[in-house]
Amino acid sequence: MLKALKVFKELKQEDISVLGAIERLMRKYEYVPVEMIAKEAKMDINDVEYYLSRLNKFELVRRWIGPYIGYVLNMHGYDCLALHALVCKDVISAIGRKLGVGKEADVYDALTPDGRRVVLKFHRIGRISFRSVRRVRVYVGDRRHTSWLYISRLSAKREFEALKILYPLGVAVPEPIAHNRHVVVISFIDGIELSEVKELSDPQGFLGEIIENLRIAYVDGGIVHADLNAYNIIVTDDEEMLIIDWPQWVSTIHPSAEMLLRRDLKNIFKFFRKRFGIEADEEEALKYIKGE
Repeated sequence: MLKALKVFKELKQEDISVLGAIERLMRKYEYVPVEMIAKEAKMDINDVEYYLSRLNKFELVRRWIGPYIGYVLNMHGYDCLALHALVCKDVISAIGRKLGVGKEADVYDALTPDGRRVVLKFHRIGRISFRSVRRVRVYVGDRRHTSWLYISRLSAKREFEALKILYPLGVAVPEPIAHNRHVVVISFIDGIELSEVKELSDPQGFLGEIIENLRIAYVDGGIVHADLNAYNIIVTDDEEMLIIDWPQWVSTIHPSAEMLLRRDLKNIFKFFRKRFGIEADEEEALKYIKGE
């Protein structure tokens, strides 16, 4: 991401056009031929070669030499396309410091054109290893040729969909503002992970709030988080909460919904037992969340 920020302001519209052409053609080619890039971008092939050279120098594309010369986007190039779209749509006007790095996302501070502070979450599925293959299968089924860029895009789309459902219901989640490619723009999050909290004025009540939010998500939203733990619950200074990181959500009618809900509860109850000495009845909580 840092690479994209450094070169973004140097990019010309022609650079963006070439990046966009490669992106579209990656659906058909593992490595996109230069001739096809020129045709898709509606540019002279000599001009395209010049801009490909620039993009390669900026490390936004990867050049491949085989039976023909081809190019693919890398994550930096994909970042630039998403940033360009969000700027053009007047969603963001400035990007600030990095707020955090997760296993599958980078998070940045940003401003909207009217000065509102927001968060940019760049999904990075597959960055660490192939441990995400199980989730990838949920996203893309049996597709044989699927790039990690596309999978990251689907991850962001799924998270945005969940937030669009849950936020209007009053579930304690960030406000969804915009989505483009692998980037989700949400309201600013000001707090720390529950895993870092040593004391709560009312830990029993806080746990109750978590359960209540899971119930609303389940009963009214038809959603199970499916990856809930103490690292994706944010605690603010006044001990309000936000539940974040929703790309792995499943519908309540999914065959594994109850198993995943049980796992979410086990993770949370284990944390509250070890950190605050609170015991909770998993079966009772499960029935309550499901509205039984």
